[in-house]
Amino acid sequence: MDNYLMGFQDLQPAEMAGFKELTSSMTESQQQQFFMLYSGKRKKPQEILLLTCLGFVGASGIQRFVLDQVGMGILYLLTAGLCLIGTIVDLVNYKKLATDYNLTQMYESARMVGIR
Repeated sequence: MDNYLMGFQDLQPAEMAGFKELTSSMTESQQQQFFMLYSGKRKKPQEILLLTCLGFVGASGIQRFVLDQVGMGILYLLTAGLCLIGTIVDLVNYKKLATDYNLTQMYESARMVGIR
């Protein structure tokens, strides 16, 4: 498992715990398939931070679209990031937004390889 984790930079503690929990009962081929699926879906916190910062120059809500929160993305787009308050909140919480999204994708990837 450790050799797969080297490919992921900036892993959050919750992601690391999820990896250990999910991969403990996987075979080597399932682990490989899981990591390939998850690496394609994972969003880096820095990406979310950058997309959130775009909200200050007029492109509010892009981070929500990228995180598959289309309804919130449309709301941010139409209200200029909820009058910039939502954009500021997202700026403060960008790591949590990325981690929550990544955990969802991690469990989805595990289901796709037949675990859980």
